Amino acid sequence: MKASTFVYPWDVIGDPEAPARIASLGVEQVTLAAAYHSTRALTPRHPRHRIVTAEHAAVLYPVDGRWEGRELRPYAAGDWAPGDAYGEAARALADTGLEVHTWVVLAHNSRLGADHPRTSVVNAYGDRYPWAPCIAQPATRAYLVDLAAEAAVRPGARGTELESLGWYGLQHLHAHDKTGGVGLGDAGQYLMALCFCPACRAGYCAQGLDADALAAAVREALRPLWQGEPDDGGWAGVEKLLGEETAAATRAWRDETARTLQEAAVAAVRAAAPDGFQVLLHADPVTYHVGANPGVDPAHVLSVADGVVVPCAGGPGLLTPFAEQGAEGAVIAANFGVVSGMGGSPRTLTADAARARELGATEIRLYHAGLASDADLTAVREALRAR
Repeated sequence: MKASTFVYPWDVIGDPEAPARIASLGVEQVTLAAAYHSTRALTPRHPRHRIVTAEHAAVLYPVDGRWEGRELRPYAAGDWAPGDAYGEAARALADTGLEVHTWVVLAHNSRLGADHPRTSVVNAYGDRYPWAPCIAQPATRAYLVDLAAEAAVRPGARGTELESLGWYGLQHLHAHDKTGGVGLGDAGQYLMALCFCPACRAGYCAQGLDADALAAAVREALRPLWQGEPDDGGWAGVEKLLGEETAAATRAWRDETARTLQEAAVAAVRAAAPDGFQVLLHADPVTYHVGANPGVDPAHVLSVADGVVVPCAGGPGLLTPFAEQGAEGAVIAANFGVVSGMGGSPRTLTADAARARELGATEIRLYHAGLASDADLTAVREALRAR
């Protein structure tokens, strides 16, 4: 199985040994960040620094003229990735023989929400999520589609992986996160992710719902969870809390909104890309899930994109719904954490990859070559050698 590892430009720039070290892992590809959210990242081997603080979401290359005069536009990186940081790192990696694909984070941008609050998801209580652009708003959709096309198709890139191309919700390590005091399962997270901005209110109306009544129903449905009652979880839990018809109507609006955005973004990337350019989406096979791996309909997404990158931190079970579609030539990449300090398990990678293959994976992704310790990288190297 082909293997790729995620990398940031700052893992490579200023460290002349980094490209060869990454290539020595046995990967054929790197997935290199071209547009990324704010982060604080460890760089355990870099000769000049140990911590990189990316203060806000940014593109890691110089933008083109498509953004002239537009209110919503990408932010340039600061000193953590100045100039064409992506391009410099990509060239160094390609010189070792590695295939370079772009890694593009889309609907996850705290800076956008801070500067343009109206773009954010608004929950049933009126709270805004500045890290979560509402993907129903026309201006935000246009921004995300153009960002996908520009950030994905960088010079020399052979493909792209689009992250957060769908709904985002409450789950986000935002600043010093203190949101874990009440255990919200799938049902609670879904209800807290429902957006009540003007565009979503109109969407609910088109589904036959009154937005004010829906917001009140959501608040009432959440009340037992705030009091400590268990979340039954799953879609059945949403239906129990909100009612089957109302739950179905909210899901119909959100599913269609995400599907059409995914179609538009992939079409824009393909229009800008050379022949043979691969387009993958980070995805979860449960459509009402939200976050960096947003929920998709497996049959639909595999008819739109060339494949998916599927989170396997909790096991490889999410691969099965994609594999069952039997889409010819589709990439189904199992994404494994290999940073022990962040919950990854590089020492079980051989067995994990084998199990993923049994469940239909065609490739693997490794998160993350720049963040892992030397010992973790040694375990990865041994596992890939054993393929």
